[in-house]
Amino acid sequence: MKANKKTGMFKDARAQVGIGTLIIFIAMVLIATVAASVIIQTSGILQQQAQSTGKQATQEVSSNLVVKHIEGIRAKNNATDMADAISLLKIRVGLNVGSSPVDLNQLIVSVTDGTNTNDLLYANNDRIYDYSMSNFSSDATAAIANLGALLKDTQATPGDNAKYFFTVQKIRDEDTSFSQNSPIMNTGDIAIIYVSAVSGSDLSFTTIGEVNTAGGQKDSTLDIEPRTTVTIVLTPEFGATTMATFLAPSSYGTRETVQLYP
Repeated sequence: MKANKKTGMFKDARAQVGIGTLIIFIAMVLIATVAASVIIQTSGILQQQAQSTGKQATQEVSSNLVVKHIEGIRAKNNATDMADAISLLKIRVGLNVGSSPVDLNQLIVSVTDGTNTNDLLYANNDRIYDYSMSNFSSDATAAIANLGALLKDTQATPGDNAKYFFTVQKIRDEDTSFSQNSPIMNTGDIAIIYVSAVSGSDLSFTTIGEVNTAGGQKDSTLDIEPRTTVTIVLTPEFGATTMATFLAPSSYGTRETVQLYP
């Protein structure tokens, strides 16, 4: 026999109604909205920072200069009368595969012979000293003329060009991105960086490479005699620093051009 069931409502059952509940609900919605806004804003800032950091990191790892080889040129009066030390460094450089473009106008070349160190800027860089190298020419065919100005000219400040600047000559530039005024290197480009190493007795010779100096070359303070250890550091605007160290041969013999690196 089924038990009788009784159904009904409790007379004391109540629900929250009125303006108080509405205020609490609105407050909760506002809090959730503010929290969501803060989270979205923070996420946007973090995303922008991550993209910026990623771009900078990509530039740092993908912009690499490579030193192909380094030659030394001895000053001379004739084929049998040459300087005892290297008077000019020809640093042949290129870029790693996949490298981002490199602006040599922002490159710093540091050269040390173990005693003296020169930190060199590109001849057309006017952003540090507020002026470029004296007698610099932006003409497309002016590479050798600029080399002559590097070796022979001076200015009141900072002083001899040979001690403060370097010049560049393009060897391969298929996309014509490289000029004396704007030396931009892309993958596949090859260029020669000229660094003066004239000092001491080298100052009296009449010819250095393709330049007739007539004994008017300026002192770079570098002294690269036989058995000298030389370190060259290339620091671009972006990307990894490139270093090349070599020990000069024990004798230069009768050679005007000496292979120094590798």
